[in-house]
Amino acid sequence: MKVTETSLPGVLLLEPRLFTDSRGWFAEFYNERVFAEAGLPSHFIQDNQSHSTEGVLRGMHYQLGAPQGKLVRVLSGTIYDAVVDLRPGSPTRGQWAGFELSSENRHILWIPEDFAHGFKVLSKTADVLYKVTKPYDSRAERTLRWDDPEVNILWPGSATPVLSSKDADGKFWSEAELPVA
Repeated sequence: MKVTETSLPGVLLLEPRLFTDSRGWFAEFYNERVFAEAGLPSHFIQDNQSHSTEGVLRGMHYQLGAPQGKLVRVLSGTIYDAVVDLRPGSPTRGQWAGFELSSENRHILWIPEDFAHGFKVLSKTADVLYKVTKPYDSRAERTLRWDDPEVNILWPGSATPVLSSKDADGKFWSEAELPVA
């Protein structure tokens, strides 16, 4: 598996090795030993899957006091995945990075704890699978505005995304509850 550092320290782009033949392809998406050798968590407690239609934007989510690390991959379709560094004391706090993940490129994104995470569906539909390192806690969940001008995520496409009421009511950076040291 190829592991690539991104502009946000700790956020990694993983590319599994493909084995192809006349039948199609095979890839190993998770291997405890390989993950441990790469400094990635090798223990995940839950798998989540979402199915969304084109233009849906889910995010920017994080858990305050009970942060989750996330391993994200796309089973079908294409998404634009964005992460924002919320880590106290980080030189990249408040900065974002975006990645196109698809069933075609088979890239996997590792998002450490204390990052806000969200994605926008670019294809007709998309199925997204993500593993998490800690349980979901509705009391700890927070949402950062997807269109916060201070963070300024450059989402692809010009149409206003389809949002849940929770995501539409996310907090701006200046008023959000953020992790503290």
